[in-house]
Amino acid sequence: MTLLSYTVDDAVATITMDDGKANALSPAMLEEFAAALDRAESDSAGAVVLAGRPGRFSGGFDLGVLGGGGAEAGRMLRGGFELAERLLGFRCPVVMACTGHAVAMGLFLLCSGDYRIGAAGDFKLQANEVAIGLTMPYPALTILRYRLTPSSFDRAVGLSEVFTPADAVDVGLLDRLVDPATVVPAAREVAASLLTLDASAHPASKRRARGTLLADLRAGIETEFPNVAATG
Repeated sequence: MTLLSYTVDDAVATITMDDGKANALSPAMLEEFAAALDRAESDSAGAVVLAGRPGRFSGGFDLGVLGGGGAEAGRMLRGGFELAERLLGFRCPVVMACTGHAVAMGLFLLCSGDYRIGAAGDFKLQANEVAIGLTMPYPALTILRYRLTPSSFDRAVGLSEVFTPADAVDVGLLDRLVDPATVVPAAREVAASLLTLDASAHPASKRRARGTLLADLRAGIETEFPNVAATG
């Protein structure tokens, strides 16, 4: 089953998640993500748009796999944060089209782009780990600390606060809101405007700006998953 689609048009690659449900970041979805990003690199895409299906960006990790525990769950968890790590250091701009709800790892993934356009409406953005009895993973803390204001960071992490799309703009989770029907076109428009950036200066500046973040994220991954092999 294909869980995401990949298209490229005028140097903008668009990766769209659609599993027909919550867009769970399952092992299969993560494997397809890796292949899609590899393809964007081989196509020399000048920018990438990452979108969900209407009403749902991503609900986070596959709860069935997570509940089963064991090696597969560990690989899935590590793989999700390594995907976020890859996106944060990606060689070209990554524009997120938040088409609806973004929860748990779906929210962390959203935070790992360069620009985030969200759908206005009755959607929730939440790091719900504490609400469902999980201690917040170290790499998730690193990502949220990078994006959120200090007060909203504490509320997101310790209180599992639910942010509306409008709230999300105020606290740093989203950059702009548009009508739900225009989220993906708006993201593509932004991505196209970023094609004018210098292809060497952009990744070099990103590495400088996010050097500490990426080092902390890598340390968090190794601390959280010391006995799980890297997925790359």
